[in-house]
Amino acid sequence: ECQWTDWIDVSYPKSSDRNGGDYETFENIVKSDPSWVCEKVENISCRAKKFPHIPFEDLGQEVECSVERGLICNNSDQKIGGIIPMPVCLNYEIRVCCSWYGPTCTPGTTTSTTTTSTVPTPTPTTTTSTTTPPPSTTSTPKTTTSVPTPSTPTPTTISTTPT
Repeated sequence: ECQWTDWIDVSYPKSSDRNGGDYETFENIVKSDPSWVCEKVENISCRAKKFPHIPFEDLGQEVECSVERGLICNNSDQKIGGIIPMPVCLNYEIRVCCSWYGPTCTPGTTTSTTTTSTVPTPTPTTTTSTTTPPPSTTSTPKTTTSVPTPSTPTPTTISTTPT
């Protein structure tokens, strides 16, 4: 079972370079992203980035789109005419349907990853209870001392009458 990638565009053609072009090759894709690995390309789809709904065969350009190499468009193979008035490759993008092995594997090899989780085993705990009796209470008798309060004499009135 293969899986389709997203659209890939790692190369851009320069109009000033007659010997250049657009090269969406598997080699260039890996150079751009070393983690990209496809074990086997089973299908490929190519399109012009600015004209995604026009089949690339109808764009009037000489382009190779193959499961063996990816997309190759040489500026030197282009003729004036078609969708652009210059003999230069359009910017293309590809997507491929391939069998994946993952980012760290090389084609033709497989790896397996085992994930081990360690769950700590609870250590039994021993709880020792010691009952300490409450501190003994000794009754100390309370001594109350009464101090007499001095009484205030009641004033006496003496009256005298002259005779």
